[in-house]
Amino acid sequence: MKKIGLAEGGGGSATNKFIKELFISRLGNEASEKMPDAAHLETGVRTAFTTDGFVVRPEFFPGGNIGKLAVCGTVNDLAVSGAKAEYLSLGIVIPEGYEAEKLEKVVDAVAETAKKAGVKIVCGDTKVVEKGAADGLFINTAGIGRVVKDWASFENIKEADAVILTSDLARHGMSVLLARGELGFEGNIESDCAPLNKMLESLHEYDVHFCRDATRGGVAAVLNEISEGAGKGFLIRENDLPLRQDVGNLCEILGFDPLSVANEGLAVIIVAASDASHVVEKLKSFPEGRNACIIGFVNGEGRVILETAVGGRRVVDMPAGELLPRIC
Repeated sequence: MKKIGLAEGGGGSATNKFIKELFISRLGNEASEKMPDAAHLETGVRTAFTTDGFVVRPEFFPGGNIGKLAVCGTVNDLAVSGAKAEYLSLGIVIPEGYEAEKLEKVVDAVAETAKKAGVKIVCGDTKVVEKGAADGLFINTAGIGRVVKDWASFENIKEADAVILTSDLARHGMSVLLARGELGFEGNIESDCAPLNKMLESLHEYDVHFCRDATRGGVAAVLNEISEGAGKGFLIRENDLPLRQDVGNLCEILGFDPLSVANEGLAVIIVAASDASHVVEKLKSFPEGRNACIIGFVNGEGRVILETAVGGRRVVDMPAGELLPRIC
């Protein structure tokens, strides 16, 4: 079984061969195939720029792997801001002795997901570190997109706006937790990891006021960030939360609030109430949005309040600490 050695990261002929055979063969395009020090890109318009690091363990989990996650995470950060994702960079830190076959699967996932999202990997870097310096792959992706809408300004949010979730809650966090094999039982929960850009771009015709993906900290973190930034509150309804029964059962067993668990294919959308039903209908026309629904509305209270299934109310606080370390 071939393994990656320090020579592949040494900058010489072995590195050249390694980059061409493993990366350029899968990810190459007119901007990257000549392996320049920098990719020259035509933009000429207002541009969105983001970056993200990925350290998930295990690297392979039901519904994805660290490569797919690295593309989805950065593409989605661009998409929820109202930008059309166009270009990504890819940086990978590889431990000495890492299995080449596993690395190929990760890079294949990068290529497949980038193609699905319609983005190009135009530059990148690899480093191979000695044994013991890293416990697996570390990936960084940066993304550039063309700004089409301003969905990132808290000032756009108004009282009575509807709150929409594009998918069901907590699947990514529970999938990765089960994949770690530390619970003593197994489950069949796939991560919701997916690029959302094509779906979100279809909403540019509607009166969307704000959008953010609910990754670490989940929906609870997003709503509290918005509440603090906009000076507004939220009333959401437990009965309307999209939650699979198996995911909900696992959260209950472990004492987790599904609202605070990480997602990788779910966006929170704040939209004018008059457009809310149309937005949900449009979202449901995409596989990634088949479970989209309205969960509540914006009010002036300045807190996130959950109306429980039995008619009571409780405050949904910002999650404290790291609920599930290395989840993305």
